[in-house]
Amino acid sequence: MSAVTSPLVWEHIEPAAARRLLTGAIDAFAERGFQATTTRDIASRAGMSPAALYVHYPSKERLLFEISLYGHQAALAVLRDADEGPSPTDRLRGMVSAFTAWHAEHHTIARVVQYELAALSPEHFTEVAAIRRAISRQIEHVLADGVRDGSFSVDDLPGTTLAVLSLSIDVARWYTPHRTKPADLGVLYAELALRMVQA
Repeated sequence: MSAVTSPLVWEHIEPAAARRLLTGAIDAFAERGFQATTTRDIASRAGMSPAALYVHYPSKERLLFEISLYGHQAALAVLRDADEGPSPTDRLRGMVSAFTAWHAEHHTIARVVQYELAALSPEHFTEVAAIRRAISRQIEHVLADGVRDGSFSVDDLPGTTLAVLSLSIDVARWYTPHRTKPADLGVLYAELALRMVQA
């Protein structure tokens, strides 16, 4: 079992059977996609019968929502924790580095979180979308601060925010551990992001 889907990551989920189903769903959704994954696939990965899934979750979509909610909350926390430093340049460097490293280190869950949004119900999508907007605001604020003090040159704040975030998020699509260390990738992408915005 990978570190990404370690039960320790989901220790707040009780009972243990529900936790096993959730981590099985992460691996199945990441490997096969939400639509191609069956409840039997998820239950099998958890070492349980398909009927056991419905004891803990009303639907496959509810599993996806729990994963998406937790993943987005974790990603937002990473950005907020990294938003520190004496200048917008230092803050952006730290935020992009940490956000990129998180998407590499947790590429399995990040792949599900970032690329299966369309399968969420409208109500669940609305809840997750609010967290996504908070993530965007975190980057947009530091870019705006850099524009104000003259360290950044950004004509389109929303568009540039999307471009900076996309650098980190796309890591989840292709990352494999043998390519490079998450921390090293974070450093590289932070420097790329700074080149995009520096005055």
